[in-house]
Amino acid sequence: MKKQSNLSRLLGYAGRHRYLTRASWVLSAVSALIALVPYWYIWLIMREVLETAPDFGRAKHLVHNGWMAVLFAVIAVLVYIAGLMCSHLGAFRIATNLRIKTMEHIVELPLGFTESFGSGKLRKIVNESSAATETYLAHQLPDRAGAIATPCGLLVLLFVFDWRLGILSLLPVLLGFLIMMRMTGAKMQQKMKEYQDALDDMSNEAVEYVRGIPVVKTFGQTIFSFKKFKSSIERYQKWVIAYTKQLRAPMMFYTAAINGVFVFLIAGALILTRDSVTPEFLLNLIFYIIITPIISVTLTRIMFQSENAMIVDDALHRIDSVLDLSPLKEAAVPASPRDGSVTLQHVCFSYDGKKDVLKDISLSIPSGQTVAFVGPSGGGKTTLAGLISRFFDPRKGSIRIGGVDVRDIAKEELMNTVSFVFQNSRLMKASILENVRMGRPGASREEVLEALQNAQCGDILEKLPEGADTVIGTKGVYLSGGEQQRIAIARVMLKNSPILILDEATAFADPDNEARVQEAFSRLSRGRTVIMIAHRLSTVADVDQIHVIRDGSIEESGTFRELLEKQGLFSRMWKDYQTSVQWKVSGGGITT
Repeated sequence: MKKQSNLSRLLGYAGRHRYLTRASWVLSAVSALIALVPYWYIWLIMREVLETAPDFGRAKHLVHNGWMAVLFAVIAVLVYIAGLMCSHLGAFRIATNLRIKTMEHIVELPLGFTESFGSGKLRKIVNESSAATETYLAHQLPDRAGAIATPCGLLVLLFVFDWRLGILSLLPVLLGFLIMMRMTGAKMQQKMKEYQDALDDMSNEAVEYVRGIPVVKTFGQTIFSFKKFKSSIERYQKWVIAYTKQLRAPMMFYTAAINGVFVFLIAGALILTRDSVTPEFLLNLIFYIIITPIISVTLTRIMFQSENAMIVDDALHRIDSVLDLSPLKEAAVPASPRDGSVTLQHVCFSYDGKKDVLKDISLSIPSGQTVAFVGPSGGGKTTLAGLISRFFDPRKGSIRIGGVDVRDIAKEELMNTVSFVFQNSRLMKASILENVRMGRPGASREEVLEALQNAQCGDILEKLPEGADTVIGTKGVYLSGGEQQRIAIARVMLKNSPILILDEATAFADPDNEARVQEAFSRLSRGRTVIMIAHRLSTVADVDQIHVIRDGSIEESGTFRELLEKQGLFSRMWKDYQTSVQWKVSGGGITT
């Protein structure tokens, strides 16, 4: 099947506005042709001046021809503006629809997609790639129509007056076009991709660096502590400098060629007028010197249009990299879980399809129990919790909630069944009331306020000027990490899901906030199945079951006391943890 062109694809997003886009091309071409008419009147003015010199009083049509030149110049500008208005309306509609479709597709993708893809890279694709299509459609395509119409009109003008001078004018055009083709060929397409890759990489690392600024400031480090960010900047710098040097020579020759038309005209005129100079030839030579700068402007437009076409092609490829990702399959006949139990059978998972980060995990969590996943960092605890929430699907094995495979549960019901509290919960720029109501959009104000009280948020509401109606992030209203966590817990309480996953949820809380958060968790956990991911081992002492995960496998399982008696990995972790919490800072330094 024939591949659809980029332009056809973009017009497919225009809807009824596609006719405005096409109209803009026609108007731009008409404007370009009308813009050549003033040169005809300039030629008439120059001819009359030469014919009546030195008795300029005999020149009767100078004023008329001058005003006609002005009139057609104004008409050309007005027609071009009308074309731009049409192109912008179509371009804005296309860019908007492209963003909407991309975001609607992202919403359908598994929740783990954003983390693996990179939020900085994803933001750049959604915003900047669609913006690239807007520039192309609003400006470049109308200009291309004008750039095609202008040479056609110029060819007529160049050969009407003196075909010899016309040929001389086209020689630098041919030379410049050959150089331009060398700069904008297949190699340029690859270079454009490398350029966008370098920008994506730097954007992604910049987002990660900004997120890590609290850590950098806490430990007094500099930007150089983020080697990946620094390396991405250096790679971009090296690429840009090397590419600039590579294009330096051809760009210099191209500029010289398209601006050297006067050299060809003057040299040709000297050869053609060795015997004598006629007034008619002088008139034509002056006219050609005036009109030929349009050639260099037209060629430069064509060159930048070729570059922007490559940018759009790359932008669409990047958007396709998101659109080509398949959402998780939905069951034809969804089933509902009977309770809050969780069962994993021989689960294996890999991010890249090669190396498994989870290896043959099997465990069972009865409904209403509280279990904990502990173990060294990078062992797979968060990944395992993400699979239960169906952020991803396992490569092998099955995950069941309430006796039903998570792949057979409707997406909306699964999201209502499992709630997730992250270690760094995000709040929207909205009122506290609306932030909490996101857990259950149909909840009443009284239900939201009750959830806030149960989440130990009373002190937060008391200190804010408008209580629960205070908008976070505006007018200097900001909350600490622990306070944000309590607001997030209120949201989960309002949602009232039977299964709760806590991913290191007290990691960034100060002692006072941690006590309140733990009290909120205590209320939230009643009657629910709770899965805790914890590094602070003191928080898992009272859970029903602990699973110690290392290198993608469950190394040992049992209650807190049973694991201590085994003298295995958990026992060693507990001893290390006790040693670390006994340290304290005194005036003389760190002591135990």
